[in-house]
Amino acid sequence: MNKITIVGAGRVGESTAQFLASRDMCHELLLLDVREGAAEGAALDIQEDAPLFQFDTKVSGSNKPQDMTDSELIIITAGIPRKPGMSRSDVLTTNVKITDEIVKNAMQYAADAMLLFVSNPVDILTYRGWKVCGWPRNRVFGQAGVLDATRMASFIAMETGFSALDIDAMVLGGHGDSMVPMIRYTTISGIPVANFLPQKTITDIISRTRNGGAEILALRQNSSAYDAPAAAIATMVDAIVHDRKRILPSVAILDNEYGHHDIAIGVPTVLGKNGIEKVIELSFSKEEQVAFEQSVTMVKKDIETLKNL
Repeated sequence: MNKITIVGAGRVGESTAQFLASRDMCHELLLLDVREGAAEGAALDIQEDAPLFQFDTKVSGSNKPQDMTDSELIIITAGIPRKPGMSRSDVLTTNVKITDEIVKNAMQYAADAMLLFVSNPVDILTYRGWKVCGWPRNRVFGQAGVLDATRMASFIAMETGFSALDIDAMVLGGHGDSMVPMIRYTTISGIPVANFLPQKTITDIISRTRNGGAEILALRQNSSAYDAPAAAIATMVDAIVHDRKRILPSVAILDNEYGHHDIAIGVPTVLGKNGIEKVIELSFSKEEQVAFEQSVTMVKKDIETLKNL
């Protein structure tokens, strides 16, 4: 990929830039932030470790939206972070104004780009961004499921003592308390995780996964998670840049998949050079169906609040 822009030079944005640059995922990487000097400083810091990490990506920073011109992918991490005790929905009113402006800038300066939303609440902002730009749904998507799934896989590795490399987890639904960890589709070397852990432990892991971000926020106090989110973003970008056709859970705009349309929510998708190239529909048990529908209801509730913003 020639050029990628990351909007938001905070902790998530800067960590993402480091991951992308160190893997040479693009020729040019731009960090964009409204704070004068913030993006430029972060970019220079990353550029200076190029000899050590051995990459040739040109990393730059700016506070001018027009500098995103010709970007093929725009990653949106800008917005106010949660504070302890806040939900992802609590930051909606402020963040929707921020992302609306970013999307409009993208429409003006990079009309052929793909938009990858990270800012919270990611399901709602992905939907809003799609409505604002009117672009094909394959080009507008969000990051949540990869992060949620890797958290669950990490917790399973901690409990079992098995290598994290052998664990595949799947998490669907909204990014928050209503997320739906899919235990039936979670395996260790292809073997269902239920063969290794008692139900009580699995239930505890599900609860910890749903509160994974809040747990880190409560420990740090002054910062939400940023390393794991950045790694999750990099995983999605890698699938797109290298056209890997990877099956990864993403926030996608549904068009009658899972019986819903006109909504953005986490589902398994095929990620390749065109963005979301396919939504994969899984069969649900009755319990899974109920949990997924509850998650849809929560997301739709937040989407309704957009009408008053």
